[in-house]
Amino acid sequence: MSKTRIVFVHGMDSYGAAAWPAQHLLAGHYDCLFLKRTGFDAVAPVAATDFAADANIVIEALGHGGHVVAHAQGAVAAMMAAVQRPDLVRSLVLIEPLLPSLTAELPASAAYSQRVAELFARSAKLGDAEFLMEFNTLLAVTTAGAAEPVARRAARARLQLPSSAAPLLIIAGVPTLVLTGGWEPLYEEVAGYLESTGAKHVVLRSGHRPHDTAAGAAQIEQFIEATERSAVH
Repeated sequence: MSKTRIVFVHGMDSYGAAAWPAQHLLAGHYDCLFLKRTGFDAVAPVAATDFAADANIVIEALGHGGHVVAHAQGAVAAMMAAVQRPDLVRSLVLIEPLLPSLTAELPASAAYSQRVAELFARSAKLGDAEFLMEFNTLLAVTTAGAAEPVARRAARARLQLPSSAAPLLIIAGVPTLVLTGGWEPLYEEVAGYLESTGAKHVVLRSGHRPHDTAAGAAQIEQFIEATERSAVH
């Protein structure tokens, strides 16, 4: 019997398996695929955000179906994939989801989108290191273990479309867990909105990467296990 598939969709911190250090152990029980979104590669040229292409990457990785776990900007592709192919997505785990297009009229989301617009409006006047520092601060990107040169990371950051431009819809009927770190109003605002549509919301006081903690990793595994049990019954 084949293992249940879990597809992991990274944010900006890192990509591939490096973005999910605490989830590697799940590979013992599940068929885990750690994706690279458009333009995230150590060798290939950096590329502009392509929401539709990223959603297709998720859909193709799902094969005959499975669970999707996404962090920050990766939540955009995860949700778009679930809208397009709800038959393939058994559950969604959205960690600190950066989905301001769902909550554009709410205060924290509106303020965030304005700050992003202001940064990109003056990006041509900023050097790579300065731009990257402001970008990473704004998006809560950690630079720990970053192996790529500053110029490459800055070039990729400059090509990122704001998540507020993502064409998102709420997915009805897909079990969804939202994990947040309880530190940033933007993520709590988005999580609160998703909770109002039926998602389960768990706050772990752990910053922007709650999935790196033992408690966060356990929440993800337990939610997927519970979803699998429900599907059997």
